[in-house]
Amino acid sequence: MSKGAPRTSVEDIRARLIGAWRLVALREIGADGKIVYPLGEDARGQLMYSVEGRMSAQLARAEAQKFADDDSREATGEERARAWLDYFGYFGSFSIEEKRNAVIHHVEGSSFPNLNGSRQIRLFRFEGERLVLDAEAAWGKVQAVWEKIASRNS
Repeated sequence: MSKGAPRTSVEDIRARLIGAWRLVALREIGADGKIVYPLGEDARGQLMYSVEGRMSAQLARAEAQKFADDDSREATGEERARAWLDYFGYFGSFSIEEKRNAVIHHVEGSSFPNLNGSRQIRLFRFEGERLVLDAEAAWGKVQAVWEKIASRNS
């Protein structure tokens, strides 16, 4: 694109997405309208989009119970099972489908192996400085609300 040429909508969307985002809320909304917070109402998370087209999403229960031993290799089966339920993350690349208002996460690796190699469609909207991502699931809708993390260089 030549200097001074107007930016396309996809470029504007991409520019707004680039950076690090902090989780504000993660909720599941059932077909009956019931809201569930799968990692608790105070879940923590970080979502990153890079200029190179890479992304990662990390979600965790805020007060996850610690293992008895500091060596993760010594975790009991119960501790491992609990930790798996308290964390969800994946990484890969991303693309934008402007007509659908969708950002597509092309998953390369995930804590849930069934997502590896998949395309995760997230319908997006910006609400002020927040990014809202909606995903359809077999049990209803999953909604994640994110706030941009200010750059230390700005």
